[in-house]
Amino acid sequence: MYGEGLGEMAWMDLSVPDAQAVSAFYQNVLGWDREPMAMTLDNETYNDFIMTSAIKSDELSEVTGTDKDDSVNEGESENASSCLKSSSLVTGICHARGENKDMPAMWLPYFLVKDLDESIGKVVVYGGSLFTNIKNVGEDRYVVFKDPAGAMAAIYQKAEK
Repeated sequence: MYGEGLGEMAWMDLSVPDAQAVSAFYQNVLGWDREPMAMTLDNETYNDFIMTSAIKSDELSEVTGTDKDDSVNEGESENASSCLKSSSLVTGICHARGENKDMPAMWLPYFLVKDLDESIGKVVVYGGSLFTNIKNVGEDRYVVFKDPAGAMAAIYQKAEK
């Protein structure tokens, strides 16, 4: 679903006022699993959620390139191995707090770019506008923008290795 090439969608997430309730909605409607991810803001701890999609055992070998009966690799815990082999990341569902507090409740795709600053310039030149300032995730950088029609997306630059 997600790509790693320039111009491809690398991730999608959803910021909402109540991530607990909305993640439960998608869990019930689509059968996604949810993994809580502890967050802290102003000394308050809460959970955002990583949503995963279970893969049926007969599809497992196609996805992982392994036999469904393969044993756990040396040094891996059985739990971690089965988690990696039996599910795939779908999306994040986050509380609209902190840096996300002004985000409307909407799905936000993140597209990979080589040079964030150059891409920001193109957004503006071609009629878009920035919705956020540049944000950092580790050494990676991204910004949320609106296109000329008002649709929102993010452009994301991975740090050079």
